[in-house]
Amino acid sequence: MTFQETLPAGQSGSYAEQREREQRASPRFALLLRAAKLIGLRGQYLCIVRDVSETGVRLRLFHALAQERRLALESVAGQRLGVEKVWENAGEAGFRFDVPIDVHGFIAEAGPYPKRPIRIGVEDIARITVAGETCVARLRDLSRQGAGIEIDRHLAIGQHLRIEADALPEFEATVCWRKHPAYGLVFRQLMSLEELAVRSYRMQPGRLRQGTDQA
Repeated sequence: MTFQETLPAGQSGSYAEQREREQRASPRFALLLRAAKLIGLRGQYLCIVRDVSETGVRLRLFHALAQERRLALESVAGQRLGVEKVWENAGEAGFRFDVPIDVHGFIAEAGPYPKRPIRIGVEDIARITVAGETCVARLRDLSRQGAGIEIDRHLAIGQHLRIEADALPEFEATVCWRKHPAYGLVFRQLMSLEELAVRSYRMQPGRLRQGTDQA
């Protein structure tokens, strides 16, 4: 897939025409169920890499991106690549890389950090219940397996608690690391990718500014 053959100025073209241009270009590599995240001015969004070439990538989305056009695509190993949205349709979108990439490095998920589950940065208020008392915490990131929070109360590593928020049902969790007032929680339940995408989208700081964009 490539995005070098862009439409002439002033010519919008159809979705089918844009996809046909992709099919005529450089070799693509299919990457089914390869999770990544998009980082934009309005927030962070979970996505799935469907296929990639040295010039562009096709992603599965879980919601519309509204006015987000220029973003960064980050892998599970922390590799971050600048991308520009070229088309978006029916839960998929095509992006052009700012510069050609090393496709094999991308497929191997090479990056500056060890591979880890995708964490989506969020901003929301959570309710923590520990030892029968409920207090307020600030939810800072969310993954399928856990969350990062900030809380005034001191918690102990290994301490069991319950966490919930308006966009997050109650989860049983355990404190796995601490650097007060920041703490890491691991859930006893596991969210699906779609659950994580939808719930984290509703916790984005720019969510209320996205007009009619719906999850």
